[in-house]
Amino acid sequence: MSANLKYLSLGILVFQTTSLVLTMRYSRTLKEEGPRYLSSTAVVVAELLKIMACILLVYKDSKCSLRALNRILHDEILNKPMETLKLAIPSGIYTLQNNLLYVALSNLDAATYQVTYQLKILTTALFSVSMLSKKLGVYQWLSLVILMTGVAFVQWPSDSQELNSKELSAGSQFVGLMAVLTACFSSGFAGVYFEKILKETKQSVWIRNIQLGFFGSIFGLMGVYVYDGELVSKNGFFQGYNRLTWIVVVLQALGGLVIAAVIKYADNILKGFATSLSIILSTLISYFWLQDFVPTSVFFLGAILVITATFLYGYDPKPAGNPTKA
Repeated sequence: MSANLKYLSLGILVFQTTSLVLTMRYSRTLKEEGPRYLSSTAVVVAELLKIMACILLVYKDSKCSLRALNRILHDEILNKPMETLKLAIPSGIYTLQNNLLYVALSNLDAATYQVTYQLKILTTALFSVSMLSKKLGVYQWLSLVILMTGVAFVQWPSDSQELNSKELSAGSQFVGLMAVLTACFSSGFAGVYFEKILKETKQSVWIRNIQLGFFGSIFGLMGVYVYDGELVSKNGFFQGYNRLTWIVVVLQALGGLVIAAVIKYADNILKGFATSLSIILSTLISYFWLQDFVPTSVFFLGAILVITATFLYGYDPKPAGNPTKA
């Protein structure tokens, strides 16, 4: 049963990661009449959906008892204000990160984004060392060097980029790259900070996600008011929303829950396999379906290095067994 849950969670992770990137990219580049949906409002709606999903999971864990659910939420959230406030920092950073991903995929093709975004492995490792005093092995340090080399190759300018120069300027590519890099740093810091909080307390990951979603909704609404307040007052909060937009929002809301399931049921090596498969699928679909990406030999070399680094980082060599003494 546990093996089935392991591969099921990984399969869902591959599907969620690949489909989110591709549908988000397609929704931000699709030309249609009327105003385009606002990414700031999509982030807020995704946070609200995540809260609802986590409340349902807590309800299930409390044996489908509304009284037990109410007691848990009251005891774990309202009666522990300081514990709840600890989530304000990573929540604000995650909200920034989610908005940056929309910016990145509005300016970069899905394949380049997927590979470059794996730099979050590097930032997460560095923050783990500095904040959690985690020690990295030789294979992990080697994988980080390979990872940086691979991403450098992927971002290496090539003649094929001129094919998309009419629709995508060098300036917008730079904006997309800066958005991805900032998202990698924010993802690394927020992820390690969240992990530190989880290790220090005994609250369930679903309760913690409800707290994250609560603050995320507040920060998200502040972003809507500051950056898109005039557009919202003019055309409404849900302007430009269609079926594709709702798919993107639901996939983004499921992201944190899927990762939580993978952490619970799978290991780092299989998670690396899922990430690598997602990169390959994104590259193929971006080339054949979205037709906004022309792969080069340099890109393939970089992608192979990134996939290798992903596997190598999760590799845990088993120590040799001690011979039995006579």
